[in-house]
Amino acid sequence: MGSLEGRVAIITGAGRGIGREHALLFAAEGAKVVVNDLGATNDGSGADISPAQQVVDEIVAAGGEAVVDGENVADWEGAQRMINAAIETFGDLDILVNNAGILRDRVIVNMTEDEWDAVIAVHLKGHFAPTRWAASYWREQHKAGIHKPRNLVHTSSTSGLFANPGQANYGAAKTGIATLSQIAAKELVRYGVKSNTIAPGARTRLTLATPGLEDIMRPPENTFDQWDPANVSPLVAYLATAGCAFTGETFLVQGGNVTVVESWTRGEGVDRDCRWTVAELAQALAPLARPL
Repeated sequence: MGSLEGRVAIITGAGRGIGREHALLFAAEGAKVVVNDLGATNDGSGADISPAQQVVDEIVAAGGEAVVDGENVADWEGAQRMINAAIETFGDLDILVNNAGILRDRVIVNMTEDEWDAVIAVHLKGHFAPTRWAASYWREQHKAGIHKPRNLVHTSSTSGLFANPGQANYGAAKTGIATLSQIAAKELVRYGVKSNTIAPGARTRLTLATPGLEDIMRPPENTFDQWDPANVSPLVAYLATAGCAFTGETFLVQGGNVTVVESWTRGEGVDRDCRWTVAELAQALAPLARPL
């Protein structure tokens, strides 16, 4: 029996790359999978459902259960339809993996409003909207006396956690996703929901679009391929299991390495029992200053 046997999962952005590997592994582990993908290009334009359909066909050919969904995760009503599709097709929803994303990289001084809005919409709203509708369903089920483990898995990025120049829109959204996950973990625990986040390192359409990464991520010959997106999926599958031991955590995952990320913590400071002057603070804080 697989680790996800009989559970129902939605995976967004599952037509290609990391999301595709998630869908294939989830199905192999026994989950019934809604393969969501709008089928847009890297920058979010256009739509093509055929990559998602190919993933569904591959799952079905291997004996699994899957259906395709072409909703835009950043569309409020579309996100609700996606959640409803899982429930109507498979009778329930146990797992939501938020993975869909786009890139419109630009330094801050050149970034347009549209480039900012589009990336924030797909990543941040595209994580929130499906999460909101899934959470509403799980709350209703809990109130009806149906108490089951439920799982949220979100997708952040090292670009957000560690501030990559040239990606203010993407990085801000990805940092926000990690915080969204922590809040979801605290708010939804009463309904049996666990919420965690991954920050993956893998070879995908988006990462290969970044100058210089194609050479770094080229598959090696006869050695372990640390950039293979399939390396990420076992962690996501574990975080989606009924017995997952974590909630509110963020994990770096690349190749065979999985590392827990420490959240914002208080560092060094200065303190006294009266108000500071500006000059006094300048002198007292100077030893704490660190260069970029």
